[in-house]
Amino acid sequence: MDPHDKSPTLIVPEESDSLEELSDYLDVLSSSARLRILKFLEKKPRDARAISKEIETSYENTKKHLDKLLSIGVIKKEAGLGAPTSKGIHPVWQYSLVPGGFEAIIRNLSLFSNTRVSVVGSEISQRLDAVKGTISKEVLGNVPALIVLGGPDDTRVFLLRGDLISIGRRDPENMAALHPESDVVFSEGYTAVTRISRPHGRFIHKNDGWFIEDCGSTGGTQVNNKKIEKGVQVALHDGDLIELAKGVSGIKLLIVIPATS
Repeated sequence: MDPHDKSPTLIVPEESDSLEELSDYLDVLSSSARLRILKFLEKKPRDARAISKEIETSYENTKKHLDKLLSIGVIKKEAGLGAPTSKGIHPVWQYSLVPGGFEAIIRNLSLFSNTRVSVVGSEISQRLDAVKGTISKEVLGNVPALIVLGGPDDTRVFLLRGDLISIGRRDPENMAALHPESDVVFSEGYTAVTRISRPHGRFIHKNDGWFIEDCGSTGGTQVNNKKIEKGVQVALHDGDLIELAKGVSGIKLLIVIPATS
């Protein structure tokens, strides 16, 4: 066990309904074909035949994959118009990614992983780690991410691109200080979080590790319920819970750090 891992262990009886639902969820997401479907639907809705051609499998198999993805609520289907043919245009079922679908998957897997699901006589923990790793690779491209827990940006995912990333609340009066290609900017509703122009904190990538630093914020910063000192870089690990300020006007973040990042 990782000596830095202070996340709680969730003991689940093997016959638990929660365990069965988690197992079914992992089964759906463990298929590379289904992940390819999700990526294909990311930009616009598609019908089953177009999806079948993209993933290079039969129409029948494609429909089975789509039914599985529908069952966990990550995609939806609605009536649309197919491509023009010699006999005209016909209505078809079109499938699309539910808004925030990828973010919901990453959030669900990370929350389960953060609580370290432990089941006697079961390999559910290993399966969870394996699926989470595949999602990180196929969806995130092995880029670390922040998942917002609660508030106006709930379930939103921010990718950490770059080696020095400022974090803070939106500052409409000083947008020139923003670096949109790298900065992580939260909604106005998190009033206890310092504005991005004099950032609440920073994420730093160095020596193959990730660190967080509080830049003198008003509300302070906590990692796994432990307040960090201002100006001190604190090492981060996959699944750490970060809080920028406390209470309903602060923000909670779960960090996802792929093993190869």
